[in-house]
Amino acid sequence: MSEMNNTTKMQPIAEGTETAHGILYHVFRALQDKGYDPISQLVGFILSGDPTYITSHNGARNLICRLERDEILEELVRYYVSSNFAG
Repeated sequence: MSEMNNTTKMQPIAEGTETAHGILYHVFRALQDKGYDPISQLVGFILSGDPTYITSHNGARNLICRLERDEILEELVRYYVSSNFAG
C-alpha cells in the first residue's frame, strides 16, 4: 500500500532527440552512464530487437523503441560512409 503513495518522477526527454542521430546519441550516453559497453548493447538490440539490451536510464529504452531497427542501421551506415568516404 505504501507504494501507492510514492510520486513517480518523470525525466524530460533531452533536446535533439527527435532524429535517429539524436536518439542514438542519447542512448549511447545513457548506456555509458550506467557502465555498459554501448557498442555491444546496441548491436545486441539491433540483432535481436530485444529492448532489454538498452537501459531505461534517462528514458533511453523508450527513445530507442521509437525507431525501427532498419532506421538505426540506415543512420549508422550513413554516418560511417560520410565519415570515411566523403570527399
